Amino acid sequence: MANQKYDAFLAVARRGSFKAAAEELGYTQAGISYLVNALEKELGLTLFLREYGGVHLTTEGRDILELVQAINADEQALATRVRELAHREGGLVRVGAFTSAAIEWFPGIAKAFLARYPKIDLKLLCIDDEDELVDAVWEGRADCAFSIAPDRRHLDAIALHTDPLLVVLPPDHPLADAPVFPTEALAREPYVQLQGNARPSEMEALFEANGVTPNVRFTVDSDYGVMAMVSAGLGFSVLPSLILSRPLFPLAALAAERECAREISLAVRSWETASAATHAFVETAQAWVAERYPA
Repeated sequence: MANQKYDAFLAVARRGSFKAAAEELGYTQAGISYLVNALEKELGLTLFLREYGGVHLTTEGRDILELVQAINADEQALATRVRELAHREGGLVRVGAFTSAAIEWFPGIAKAFLARYPKIDLKLLCIDDEDELVDAVWEGRADCAFSIAPDRRHLDAIALHTDPLLVVLPPDHPLADAPVFPTEALAREPYVQLQGNARPSEMEALFEANGVTPNVRFTVDSDYGVMAMVSAGLGFSVLPSLILSRPLFPLAALAAERECAREISLAVRSWETASAATHAFVETAQAWVAERYPA
């Protein structure tokens, strides 16, 4: 049931390149070009401007982008539902997750899930950029995802866990053994900022809660890169408790004077259209997280 022309159109729009889209979908570049040309001919519209250095959506292409995303997601949901109705079991659940959820939660949840549903396959998509993670669910590339901001696309979501944001320091820092990290130090000490692809990470909420602006000295796009720099004594940072469960580098972690946390949810595009296998995964994840963090 998959519409290869829609898949090709969405991949080229997402990647800005026929070559990159071909690599993502496992086609030849000529194959992607053929599918896009066929869709343009079928619709009677030019969807892309082919220019040196890349391709860009035309006005018409932008106008139909969200509609094609919705149709593609619905067709994938239909294919999954038909497969389930035909076999009454089996299927595939594609789970999006940021690094800490992928490392600390997914293996345990997957083990519990597969013990109960051995004929349902799981696919983990590791996506650290929150916007891309939410888009993956909205566009149908993921059936569900652990998310910090499901409201951005008005996804259906259930809250799983409140994850404290902690100040991390080198272990020999003078404040490493303090009961809390002072607010004035949040503004004074050199800060190693975790930066998302499109915007500052949710860690900046801690500074807003304490009414200060950080003294940003370094910007890093990796949790573990931040840990390495802090451990080396280059400054302090703010990271969620979940990623600090098993740090790869020596670190001290403590709360700020005014504590702050992020809410981790498990999101789907729609509960009504989510497959039975996806519902089963969500229920398993809920139970597993509740057992790990008893109230």
